[in-house]
Amino acid sequence: MRNKLLAGAMALALAGCSQEAAENAATTDSPAAESVVAEGGSADAASTPRIGVEAAPGVAFDYTYTFRLADKSISKVQEEHAAACETLGVQRCRIVDVRYQLSDEKLVEAQTRFKLEPGIARKFGADAIASVEKAEGVLADASVAGEDVGTEILASQQRSAGSESEISRLEERLKAGGLGKAERAEILAQISELRGQIGDERQSRRTGEARIAWTSVAFNYVSDGGLPGIGHENPFANAGETLMRSGSTALTFVLTLGAAILPWGILFALALAFWRSRFMTAVRQQMRANARRTESSAPPAG
Repeated sequence: MRNKLLAGAMALALAGCSQEAAENAATTDSPAAESVVAEGGSADAASTPRIGVEAAPGVAFDYTYTFRLADKSISKVQEEHAAACETLGVQRCRIVDVRYQLSDEKLVEAQTRFKLEPGIARKFGADAIASVEKAEGVLADASVAGEDVGTEILASQQRSAGSESEISRLEERLKAGGLGKAERAEILAQISELRGQIGDERQSRRTGEARIAWTSVAFNYVSDGGLPGIGHENPFANAGETLMRSGSTALTFVLTLGAAILPWGILFALALAFWRSRFMTAVRQQMRANARRTESSAPPAG
């Protein structure tokens, strides 16, 4: 199952990367906020940070979740999350990395990384939590990191505008003529350097716009507590659970038995006390009677 998951996920990731490269090539230097795909969908889950793209325009978010599950459930849940992304389509969700590892201590560790349309990232995380809980796992950690990429894009645009103005000034100086060979070469070198800076700024803006347009979501899967060298099952934990169950069963039996025989026990104790009282009274009467007979049969003193 894991081999099929990895093969499908890698193919989907390669398709997503090709699509993303084509879109980046067609991206213009528009303001960062225009690159954000806004959608009203949201998840009402207490475990997921409730941050909407409308509340933070121009901010690139990175969501990270850590799920704790039984080793045998990790691959199945990981496959479910990959299938959920595949259902959304590469226009809204892309798998960019899949990892599954059995450590030397025989504990499973896995990770799946996604790129998602910002408006659905939080709901995607909430749905993932629900699937983990259905598999009797828990959300061990969740975090959201944000970076104000939009402000940096605006600053980059301003730097490019300044470089364009300086290039125009230098070109006008060249057109004016009357320059020496060395001075002309120096101006041409400055223009070339400025054009290189403009190209770098343009690439930086494209990278930033891509970060805003796609939210990074990482799912980490860790073992729920197998022992090093033993892994999947924890014999001590299992023994403890068995002991607790046996103790609970024994206590229930004792309490039930006690409730059943207690009334009869009280009645028996009362009857025994009554019989003992009568018996002791009869014994004392017999002893007094014997004493009187002994005294009456004794010869009179000389």
